[in-house]
Amino acid sequence: MRKMNTRTFVTVGMLSAISYVLMLFNFPIPPFPKFLMVDFSDVPALIATVTLGPLAGILVELFKNVIDYIMTGSDTGVPIGHVANFMAGVLLILPTYYIYTRLQSKKGLLIGLITGTVVMSISMGILNYFVFLPAYKYFMNFELPAEIIITGIVPFNILKGILVTSVFILLFVRLQGWLARQTALNKAA
Repeated sequence: MRKMNTRTFVTVGMLSAISYVLMLFNFPIPPFPKFLMVDFSDVPALIATVTLGPLAGILVELFKNVIDYIMTGSDTGVPIGHVANFMAGVLLILPTYYIYTRLQSKKGLLIGLITGTVVMSISMGILNYFVFLPAYKYFMNFELPAEIIITGIVPFNILKGILVTSVFILLFVRLQGWLARQTALNKAA
């Protein structure tokens, strides 16, 4: 993996800040439990991933969650939700990156985003069952029924992935020239 230069660090910092601000504008979707919130903070991480590589996207996901935890805290006192958000973001951006780099087309990007959405949804269902819901039970002393994973969490993550994918595709089409220049500048550096 190549070294990150100053331009890359600045871009990651800027995209992390934008991602954090987008994270503040979260909203619930009525049929799902109130604790499942949609936000578009994964879009800057996808931009970082496509232009700068997977490490940049992972750093954007990490920094936005660290900033949010510092600024808003957590109901449990420990960042369970932030870790879940980080994992969901990473599970979305990594498959997208690897498929897009193999196919190098808009179709490849769309296939990558769809694959990322499916991987994220299924993996987060498994992680919620074995890690996050037991952690909430331990720290907050309340238990959610296991069927919430099938009836709430997995469908919610699929819908969130579709929404994030739609916004990213719309931005990608508009910014494709700029993104190509940024990718070329970072490869040259």
